[in-house]
Amino acid sequence: MNKNDILAGLKEIITPYTEEKTALEHITEDTDFITDLKINSANLVDIVLDIEEKFDIAIDNDSMAKMLNVKATLEIIAQKQAENAG
Repeated sequence: MNKNDILAGLKEIITPYTEEKTALEHITEDTDFITDLKINSANLVDIVLDIEEKFDIAIDNDSMAKMLNVKATLEIIAQKQAENAG
């Protein structure tokens, strides 16, 4: 999966958790889940669980703690997919 595919999947996952639809439409690697998309920490956990299911990966607590913005999340998803492939 390339970065654009992962981003599209991530955007799909995030959609029900944010009311900031304009920010979601203009999502970039710099987008912060809490500040820009107004997603609370409880919903971040739900998002991580959805990511695990959609991308068929397991995310450990250390990685989860880093997933506060789009860039970090994309990097962790790619890293976990690479670990599964290897």
